[in-house]
Amino acid sequence: MPIVEIKVPSPGESISEVEIASWLKEDGDYVFLDEEICEVDSDKATLAIPAEQAGVIKRIAAEGDVVQVGQVICTIDTDAKAPEGNAPKAKKEEAVVEEKKAVAPAKAEAPAAPKQESYASGTPSPAAKKMMSENGVSANQVKATGKDGRITKQDVLSAMSSGFALGDAGQSWAGGREQHREKMSMLRRKVAERLVSVKNEMAMLTTFNEVNMKPIMDLRNQYKGKFADSHGINLGFMGFFTKAVTEALYHYPAVNAMIDGQEMVFHDYCDIGIAVSSPKGLMVPIVRNAEQMSLAEIEAEIKRLAIKARDGKISIDEMTGGTFTITNGGVFGSMMSTPIINPPQSAILGMHNIVERAVVEDGQIVARPMMYLALSYDHRIIDGKESVSFLVKVKNMLENPSTMLFGGKTGEEILLGL
Repeated sequence: MPIVEIKVPSPGESISEVEIASWLKEDGDYVFLDEEICEVDSDKATLAIPAEQAGVIKRIAAEGDVVQVGQVICTIDTDAKAPEGNAPKAKKEEAVVEEKKAVAPAKAEAPAAPKQESYASGTPSPAAKKMMSENGVSANQVKATGKDGRITKQDVLSAMSSGFALGDAGQSWAGGREQHREKMSMLRRKVAERLVSVKNEMAMLTTFNEVNMKPIMDLRNQYKGKFADSHGINLGFMGFFTKAVTEALYHYPAVNAMIDGQEMVFHDYCDIGIAVSSPKGLMVPIVRNAEQMSLAEIEAEIKRLAIKARDGKISIDEMTGGTFTITNGGVFGSMMSTPIINPPQSAILGMHNIVERAVVEDGQIVARPMMYLALSYDHRIIDGKESVSFLVKVKNMLENPSTMLFGGKTGEEILLGL
């Protein structure tokens, strides 16, 4: 069959439509088997669609179009011949030849000069161009690593994740009165709908407390080197908070529950959502069965999921479900906030920045690194006593880290059978 139709695959259960985020190939381009031809956005994640056959592509749907799962978005003419010298094998052979030339001392720099003068130098790919436009990133802020100096999508992601120095081009006001409009992505629209529904459908309240981070910081400073050498992962604060939360949820199961119609659903496990910022917006990947994980396992899983979210490679399954969420606005400098619950969950814990504050200990005023904590909860299922007690439990375990190992009790209490 010379013409192959490329249809939108199902990104996951309950998703019936997606939006064409960007085309990675133009009309008339020759594509190879399994080469990515476009990216589509669902209300939960971005999915790359590969070519099912090699041939010349003809696009049917345009960028920004909302299409149904199973709908044809392009065709591939499999009878078309590949351009000479453009096959992957030829590219590999060319790379080997260039590598051999680089070894020769007299000819090492000769081929490099024309590459920098290539027409493609500093030119973004279609996916990179779209991402740069959405995030206000200019070409001179991105280090190009693609062929002939081309800017790839990964180059833009890397630049955004590393941050931009003040004074960079494009980071100050231009002084004009122009306006521009951008269509909201499907992910952003879905997030907006969910946040509004939370306000309308839940009896949401927030309770606050503060925690002395000195014990955790001292423990971290003492063991972070040995921890990294032993486990191959850095020891951060999120692991401690996740561990403290899972212990507190055991004692206050309603905080880990949700409402389903006329029933309350209690979970005998802790699937903890960790809110992370990505180029696509806020995402909440899930750490499954966090209550059974060690601190090192929690840190490793959080890092794995955060990297996938940053690179746009996280799957629907890795963001589906969750019984409780933790969000850390402190990494952006937030002192206090009232986080919005991630439905159908019933509570969310907000972490904030750590600031040296004057506190009273044993009648003396001392400076301590303090963090404000905020627990937003659904009052329909969680009473005020439970919410406050849960937050106090988290606070006490963070200020006494050894209690995380013994179900919220100190070693002395375990020894005495208390």
